Amino acid sequence: MGNQQVRSKQRVADYGEVFTAAREVNAMLDLVKDETQRIDSRFLEPACGEGAFLTEILRRKLAVVKGRYKKSPFDYERYAILALMSIYGVELLEDNAESCRQNLFTIWNTEYTAVMRQQASEECRSTARYILRKNILCGDALTMLQADGTPIVFAEWSLVSGGMVKRRDYTLDELLRKSEQKSEIDEVYQTSLEGKDKAAEILPTPIREYPLTDYRRLAQYE
Repeated sequence: MGNQQVRSKQRVADYGEVFTAAREVNAMLDLVKDETQRIDSRFLEPACGEGAFLTEILRRKLAVVKGRYKKSPFDYERYAILALMSIYGVELLEDNAESCRQNLFTIWNTEYTAVMRQQASEECRSTARYILRKNILCGDALTMLQADGTPIVFAEWSLVSGGMVKRRDYTLDELLRKSEQKSEIDEVYQTSLEGKDKAAEILPTPIREYPLTDYRRLAQYE
């Protein structure tokens, strides 16, 4: 939102809505700079607002994609999609969630169009929009419920071979619970084989798995 950090006093009073300035965003992300520049490193922002953090993460990832793959249209396109797949957000207010999706898509599409030029496809743009609908959700990260009262469910996207993608859906509650258990085990058994075995046992359980699908046809899942 530029330098505007408060939209209205009423929204601050009702929802504690205050936007983070770009300088603070970049300073915080620089603390994990290597991860922000890893294309497949996943980020979840539990109160994403209009996407101040997520948009900057996407810019950093896309800069890496461009630097590595701009001379190969096929590689650039699928890794640009992978960068988008790795970004997740939960937002309490629907208008903010939609703004976040739009902001992320604008950044992605501007870069995609500039690099791909005549080879840019509407099919790939449809995939990008579809991923954002699945990755940026309206809900409460504290209760882990969506606005309609159902559990927050995120799709995990994995680029397997060529342009094929594997999708598994997980509830946020399951992901966080398993992540906490793994952290506890890692602390106790950091260097032991027993610890590694136990960590493998607590992988999260998907509520649904999908067949391998070409990344350009992901929107046809539903």
